Amino acid sequence: MTRVAILGGGPGGYEAALVAAQLGAEVTLVDRDGLGGSAVLTDCVPSKTLIATAEVVSDAAESAELGVELGHDSVGVDLRRVNKRVLELAKAQSADTAATVEKAGVRIVRGSGRLAPGDRVVVDDGAHEFVADVALLATGARPRILPEAEPDGERILTWEQVYDLDELPSHLIVVGSGVTGAEFASAYNALGSEVTLVSSRDRVLPGEDADAAYVLEEVFARRGLNVLSRSRAASVRRDGSGVVVTLTDGRAVRGSHCLMAVGSVPNVEGLGLSDCGVALDDRGFVKVDRVSRTSARGVYAAGDVTGVNMLASVAAMQGRTAMWHALGDAVSPLNLKTVAANVFTDPEIATVGWSQAAVDAGDIDAVAVKLPLATNARAKMLGIRDGFVKLFCRPGTGIIVGGVVVAPRASELIHPISLAVEAALTVDQMARAFTVYPSLSGSVAEAARQLHRRD
Repeated sequence: MTRVAILGGGPGGYEAALVAAQLGAEVTLVDRDGLGGSAVLTDCVPSKTLIATAEVVSDAAESAELGVELGHDSVGVDLRRVNKRVLELAKAQSADTAATVEKAGVRIVRGSGRLAPGDRVVVDDGAHEFVADVALLATGARPRILPEAEPDGERILTWEQVYDLDELPSHLIVVGSGVTGAEFASAYNALGSEVTLVSSRDRVLPGEDADAAYVLEEVFARRGLNVLSRSRAASVRRDGSGVVVTLTDGRAVRGSHCLMAVGSVPNVEGLGLSDCGVALDDRGFVKVDRVSRTSARGVYAAGDVTGVNMLASVAAMQGRTAMWHALGDAVSPLNLKTVAANVFTDPEIATVGWSQAAVDAGDIDAVAVKLPLATNARAKMLGIRDGFVKLFCRPGTGIIVGGVVVAPRASELIHPISLAVEAALTVDQMARAFTVYPSLSGSVAEAARQLHRRD
């Protein structure tokens, strides 16, 4: 029986454990913080739970055009209750995950593990030690900390610390306009905070579709969210009962709280990597190939510790792929061009496959069509004013190679496009599938119809 050791219980770790157990391996999972990792305990599950509350507030605040009378001038939230629910839900999800893993026959060891020569795994500096034929590193990443902006957990915060707040920030300054920064800025703006977003780039979400980012910036402006573009934070410090963010051009922005969202660093310290020949890339992440192998024999890695498209879904697939490969099952190399991703702002931004930037750069020959949701009957009924559906297909074959959806619940609407990209469906196949009328998904089929070409 193959002995498998997994260090880290996030999506990459626990999904790998389930696959390895299914394939008959003897599996030990070493976990320090709780099953589910940061995705469940401090990142995806908590943030999206907070965002779910923000969506309800936003929908209520903008429901007047639907004829809804709330009877109050505004909708408020009790942040203490919101965060209590957030943390309870995260804890429950972690417990459910642990129960599933244990039921599969995986042994869970609480503590911090490291690799040691001789295929050994050492936990808590010797409290436990065992030999593994295969090891998987899934230790994740943590918020990047700037020396000039040290979090204090009260006024200067990382995204892991916001759930300790009992009161809504009167003025939240968010430093960083990537996915995390944009999501929290959108959520706290909806919850009722004044929000200033400090962006070092020309626009928010510089890594996302430019048309989608433009829509989001328009929504931010309409809702009073202040974006400071081409601005970089030099330092953040406490100032009495608030904070001061000093920009590199000398300007000072004052607020009640500051949320730092300036990226992540991998958790690679203390893992014994150099002793076992595991190489890191120039950013400090564990180097892996497309089946999750590291440079060391029998050692694999998955998830944020690898820096490969830092999504829970990608981490899970990396973990599964590692075990399929290590244990001799059928496996296909990871294909990032089929990964669906979502930004949980309001509206949401979902993408899959090739991007507009890649098409414009000539990396792939594709044609596109973009349909605004404003013309969709269902969108009109729901009071949706912002958003669109965009499809990319190959000009000769009509095979769908990518798409973008900007809409409420875009994370759900992207699925048919994701299926089309994975299965190499054509626009005609997409167009000929029935959709419900009226529905937002009807715009996906309509975009496909508009891409039809006669020979």
